[in-house]
Amino acid sequence: LSIERHIAAPPEIVWEVMTTRIEQWWCPRPWRAEVIEQDWRSGGRSAMVMHGPNGERSDGEGVFLEVVPGKRFVFTDAFRVGWIPQGPFMVGWFDLTPDGDGTHYRAGARHWDAATYEQHKAMGFEDGWTAAAAQLAELVEAG
Repeated sequence: LSIERHIAAPPEIVWEVMTTRIEQWWCPRPWRAEVIEQDWRSGGRSAMVMHGPNGERSDGEGVFLEVVPGKRFVFTDAFRVGWIPQGPFMVGWFDLTPDGDGTHYRAGARHWDAATYEQHKAMGFEDGWTAAAAQLAELVEAG
C-alpha cells in the first residue's frame, strides 16, 4: 500500500516539519496523535498513541529500522525497543526526494501476509494516509 504527492517546499523543510511536528499531521482529523517517544535513529523507539473523537485509543509501539535525515525513515511494529519481538502488523516507510523546487513525498506500508494487507486496506489506509500527507503539506506550505 502506498500514496504519493507533491509538497511545495524542499525536502529539508518537509523533513523538519514531519519529524518535529508529527503530532500535528500524523492522524487524519478529528483523530490526534500523542508522541510518547520518537528516537530518530536506527533501532530507536517509535511510540505514539492515536486518540479518536469518541474516546478511541490506538497504541503504537515499534522501532525505527532506518533513518536517513532529510530523505527517509522506515519503522516497524514487529519489534519494540531492544529488538524484542511482538505481534507484527506492518513495516511503514516515508521517502522524500527533490522535485523541482518542492518535494516528492511517498509513504507506504508492507505487511507480512495478504490478510493483514487486506485488513489495513479495509481500515482506510489510502484515505487516512492521504489525509495525513495533506495535513503535513498544509503545515509545511503555510510556512
